[in-house]
Amino acid sequence: MDINEFIEHFAEQFEETDAAEFKADTKFHDLDEWSSLMALNIIAMVDEEYDVTLKGADLENATTIEDLFNTVKGKK
Repeated sequence: MDINEFIEHFAEQFEETDAAEFKADTKFHDLDEWSSLMALNIIAMVDEEYDVTLKGADLENATTIEDLFNTVKGKK
């Protein structure tokens, strides 16, 4: 599991946000496109790509994409 691959999969969930905005230290809650529906998309992507089940609290507790990556990595 690689952080750059995770960021790529994360960015693919967003339709309107430029892919260049997605970096390990991106605070994803601050993105204009972030919503509860987007959170569900991220949960589904993590389940499909990494076979890891995230809870809403996991997303709430993560500040950056790297935080979320580390959460997913820790559940593998």
